[in-house]
Amino acid sequence: MSLPKINTEGLSSFIPTDKIENLLKSTINPDKSRVREIIAKSLDKQRLDPEEVAVLINTSDPTLIEEIKQGARDLKTKVYGNRIVLFAPLYIGNECINDCTYCGFRKSNCDALRKTLTMDELGAEIEALEDRGHKRLILVYGEHPMYDAQFIHDTVKKAYSVHKGKGEIRRVNINAAPLDEEGYKLVKSAGIGTYQVFMETYHEPTYREVHPSGLKSDYLWRLHGLDRAFRAGIDDIGIGALMGLYDWRFEVMGLLYHTIHFEETFGVGPHTISFPRIEPAQGSELTENIPWEVSDEDFTRLVAILRLAVPYTGLILTCRESIEVRNEVIAYGVSQIDAGSDIGVGAYATVDPESAKKSQFVLADGRSLDQVIGELADAGYLPSFCTACYRAGRTGEHFMEFAVPGFVKRYCTPNAILTLLEFLDDYSSPETREKGLRQIQIELDAMPDGEKKDSLRKKIESVKNGERDLYY
Repeated sequence: MSLPKINTEGLSSFIPTDKIENLLKSTINPDKSRVREIIAKSLDKQRLDPEEVAVLINTSDPTLIEEIKQGARDLKTKVYGNRIVLFAPLYIGNECINDCTYCGFRKSNCDALRKTLTMDELGAEIEALEDRGHKRLILVYGEHPMYDAQFIHDTVKKAYSVHKGKGEIRRVNINAAPLDEEGYKLVKSAGIGTYQVFMETYHEPTYREVHPSGLKSDYLWRLHGLDRAFRAGIDDIGIGALMGLYDWRFEVMGLLYHTIHFEETFGVGPHTISFPRIEPAQGSELTENIPWEVSDEDFTRLVAILRLAVPYTGLILTCRESIEVRNEVIAYGVSQIDAGSDIGVGAYATVDPESAKKSQFVLADGRSLDQVIGELADAGYLPSFCTACYRAGRTGEHFMEFAVPGFVKRYCTPNAILTLLEFLDDYSSPETREKGLRQIQIELDAMPDGEKKDSLRKKIESVKNGERDLYY
């Protein structure tokens, strides 16, 4: 096993630090009409330009901030409808050669209990997740020679192979270190969904400070990591920044410039954007004294701004956040959340009193999957386990053809109804079943009569009669 050899010859940064800083300075106290023009452009499902996003970032008028948030609400409904996709993170191993100052996995953390799942242990974790009703996973790995492309490939194949009762994993996404092109090709052959690489911070001086050693210390290798994935044939990628390492305003601009780079270079933007805030990590002084701490008020703003900035891209919100913050932020354009999560290595199948020593950080939302689904339905959302776009070939440029004009909702709502019904029939509590069925009926009543609705009703009856994995 070995990690890829770093080669950054000829590479340069596409994050224009000076330009970002100048834009953030030159757009302070924007005109009201300008802010409203930008919101209207986004509601027309057009990706915003850097100057326009800087204007939204610098908007301080409470009335205009509320208009930004309302714009994000309206845009989410236009593009995605009421559906919220659910997934679970599954940590495969916490060995790591990097020494990131904010992470419990870092090499210098002598208190961490290092653990890598065996294939049998991975199977047990999958069964435990299937027993709860999960269909979508994101596998998470430290950066270590043990976790090379072959290992990632094999763990993905194992995840797909495990079936317990009516349970199955239909889509495996990846959160791992960037690979070389050959490594990406091997991982792609296992049938992955999205490959995520978070930049953590786009501010290069801060990046070098918080990543003092290991492969991750090379800014350019990581910045261009997903370019190699595109060249290897992976057209479904996810980006993210860890909010709190540097000024959130800069990070939002960095995420936008990364998106523009993909559009200009490959003709396709990111499938997802993540924006986690720093949470306490074992033995990390930085997480106890966050250098650029993001308040709840600023966090809700930045999510709404990201929704308006890139209308076609899914936004991911995790259990790092409290229930109260999650409930508010979901309305501003979030399209995917995790639920029933545990980030200890091996924590789903067993109760481990030392799980915290095998975890990367601390979670704030400990609700079960069943609870989250019930509460989402109660709040008027449509919980979904849909994986149809991946298997129908709606990824990359093809996905953008549906997502950019907002047509993807035509598939999202019917597929969400079918996958939610599966969960309600196979796994839910009676209380959640009642709430979920009520929300399904609301969605059906809102659909126009016609051939598509008739087709969906037939599929619903098929699911009730025991058929599974029906989708459009």
